Amino acid sequence: MNKTILKILEYNKITEMLAAQCGSSIAKKLAEKLTPAESIDEAGERLEATAEALRVLAVVNPPLGGIHDLKPSVKRAKLGATLELEDFVTIRETLDATKQIKVFFRELDPLTYCDNLRERARGLEILGNLTRRLYDTIDEHGSLRDDASSDLLRIRRGITANEQRIKEVLQAILHNPDNQKVFRENIVSMRGDRYVLPVRAEYRRSIPGIVHDQSSTGSTLFIEPMAVVERNNEIKELTLAERREVERILSSLSREVAKSSEIILENLNTLAAIDFSFACAKLAREMGASEPELNDNGLTDIKQARHPLIDRAVAVPIDIRLGDDYRLLLVTGPNTGGKTVGMKTLGLLSLMAQSGLFIPAERGSRLSVYREVYADIGDEQSIEQSLSTFSAHMKHIVFILKKATHEDLVLLDELGAGTDPAEGAALATAVLEELLSRGASILATTHYSELKTFAYKTVGVENACVEFDVKTLRPTYRLLIGIPGASNAFAISRRLGLDREIVERAGSFIKGEHARFEEVVSELESKRRFYEKKNDELRSREKLLREQEDRIKKLEAELTEKRADLLRKAKEESAAIVRKARRESTEIIKDLKEQYNDQGIKKRQQAIEEARQRLREAAADMPGIEARPSAAYNEEVDVERIVVGAIVYVPLLGQKATVVKVKGDELTVEIGSMRTKVSAGNCNFVSGPKEEKGEGMAKHAGIYFSKVKTARTELDLRGYLVDDAIPEVNKFIDDAQLAGLKQVNIIHGKGTGQLRQGIHRYLAEHRAVSEFAFAREDEGGSGATIVKLK
Repeated sequence: MNKTILKILEYNKITEMLAAQCGSSIAKKLAEKLTPAESIDEAGERLEATAEALRVLAVVNPPLGGIHDLKPSVKRAKLGATLELEDFVTIRETLDATKQIKVFFRELDPLTYCDNLRERARGLEILGNLTRRLYDTIDEHGSLRDDASSDLLRIRRGITANEQRIKEVLQAILHNPDNQKVFRENIVSMRGDRYVLPVRAEYRRSIPGIVHDQSSTGSTLFIEPMAVVERNNEIKELTLAERREVERILSSLSREVAKSSEIILENLNTLAAIDFSFACAKLAREMGASEPELNDNGLTDIKQARHPLIDRAVAVPIDIRLGDDYRLLLVTGPNTGGKTVGMKTLGLLSLMAQSGLFIPAERGSRLSVYREVYADIGDEQSIEQSLSTFSAHMKHIVFILKKATHEDLVLLDELGAGTDPAEGAALATAVLEELLSRGASILATTHYSELKTFAYKTVGVENACVEFDVKTLRPTYRLLIGIPGASNAFAISRRLGLDREIVERAGSFIKGEHARFEEVVSELESKRRFYEKKNDELRSREKLLREQEDRIKKLEAELTEKRADLLRKAKEESAAIVRKARRESTEIIKDLKEQYNDQGIKKRQQAIEEARQRLREAAADMPGIEARPSAAYNEEVDVERIVVGAIVYVPLLGQKATVVKVKGDELTVEIGSMRTKVSAGNCNFVSGPKEEKGEGMAKHAGIYFSKVKTARTELDLRGYLVDDAIPEVNKFIDDAQLAGLKQVNIIHGKGTGQLRQGIHRYLAEHRAVSEFAFAREDEGGSGATIVKLK
């Protein structure tokens, strides 16, 4: 992109604003060197990076502090130079920042949708060993640690010990009563790197030693007593050794930095790019800008655009359309009316969009990506004041005509001005026709009425004007597309007090065709204002209706939600009542079972069944918790044909169950590891064997031999209730007798002991049981019972 055009459109001020948003100097350099992209793909990638950063900023601020430009330091390290402590401090801070950025994006919510930025951060390489070495060597104040090496620790301890001994010796000399008159002050001073005492000149001989300095008056000599000369010499030697050891440590660190130089530089480029993207996002947020939709077919449709360098509080938004039905927009209107600002707004926003920056316009604005932007802006608002003459204008236009193509945007301010109006208008028309024939996108401003007529007659050209309020004699700065601007010269003159006769006489000099043209333009302007007012009223009413509809929808949603809450609470309350009833009935059944005995079995079993029946009725009456119906299983159970092993559906439980015992109208069914008794009338037949009536003895013989063959020696009743376990024990003993077994094992577990006690009471009265006892410890102990059969 031509640098002169960037300067004319004040693009450098945008890059300065962008640089101010950067957190690091390396990102600021990127901002200062920013230029518009030349392809739609590159511009789109830049805008997406800004959009991603803006989505992250809406959630959390990234940790962008501590990033330094390490390139000079790394370059010196690669050349073999030894870096200073300050260099290592900035390297360490940057390495820490690298880790923080990587961790930040790794832990960032995936719903933030910043895949490109996340991928960039994933590419950062953490130099853990180098970071640890720097922390082990340099403290938080930027000084070399004493324990950076064992030699350095030994040397510094030696220096400290010698300094302490010297101070003790000097303090003893100072406080010796015989020396009270000798010293000017009772202090220990330093001259160079030697410890000295301030001795009065007349007592020079009283303190033997080396004179290092004297006061300006010569009355005080700074003497190093002989008693500490050797110690001072040792400190000097240790200091030199310390300097050599520090140099060695820093040199070693510099070599480590050089080894990791390529990784450090690559990380720096990534950090700069991330920081730059967030700077673009911050600038967009500060401007109230939005992401434009890019295209490469010359179509521009900017809605409510504001010039980014004008205060938002005073800037008047304008709409600019170009490249759809017309590729040339011809703007007319008075000076200081906003024509040039509108032109610069289009040029600058195009450059910003191609640079990856959001534009201060409404969401949904569209901009074409141009190969080049050419501009000839020569009024007092132009930066190039020297190009205000007609010859300078033409020099620019000649340059534009040599370069412009269908991929370019051309901005021409006051085309044809600075010469004879008739010749200027004719020349302007020819230039515009040439640019149109090339397919360029053009925005031009003019005062020539001939060009207004040209716009009406030529396909692909549209008139526009900046609005001017004749009553207040002030421009409104609004851009009106489709309407040419009237000159308003006579109206303005009358309002400013010019004699009416002079104005009328001036009107007589105007050609009739031109006068009629101005009258038509004025009439069109009046009608536009009228219909615009009506449209505003309609929009206000439409907005009011939408607000009322939104309120109604909100009320409907609230009522629906309240109704759902009431139904849910009612169901929860009813379910709680039933759960309470079930718990109470379970407790009652448990108490009845604990009182189990042979005489009261039938009576108590009847009470249990009645309690269960009442529970079923209660559940059926409660809304929302009724048993799940199954229309697929509607065949009734025939108690005369149902046999063990058949599958039935129990509606109350909403489950399929296997029949394990049939006793009259009562079925014992098994659901997983749970057994329960149900009435045959409360079940539906699903599948399984049906025993036919009138079967012969062969059937019964088969059953007998089957029982002998499959008889078990062990019965596991853990988890059973007593009244459910007794029938199983009875059947188990019968099968064992049929098989000729003399001893079996019943596992009942330890638990509360109720199941064991119930089984033992039953075994004690069973006619086939000779004796029973607990199993051995290795066979279950008190959790199992060994039963011997007669």
